[in-house]
Amino acid sequence: MSDFLLAAAGFVLFTVAIGLKRILGGPGNADRMMAAQLLGTGGVASLLLVAAATRARGVEDVALGLALLAAFASVAFVGGGAPAEPDDTQRTTGR
Repeated sequence: MSDFLLAAAGFVLFTVAIGLKRILGGPGNADRMMAAQLLGTGGVASLLLVAAATRARGVEDVALGLALLAAFASVAFVGGGAPAEPDDTQRTTGR
């Protein structure tokens, strides 16, 4: 069973490596962000598969940290791309 889990982890890492091409040469920022999310999700999946196959301790903590980083990266991307709203002084003066 552990051979199957390690092979599945290798396949997931292969698909992540293909997604890395999209990060480096994606046509738009949204494409790059989706590829970065793929990198985070695939990294978590492969880490958990390796942890299950080898019964290594502490790998789950690394996977959890990578999942949090991927989630915060997408929140930062969405929050950073929002247009700035004018403050109250600009609304009253008409500028």
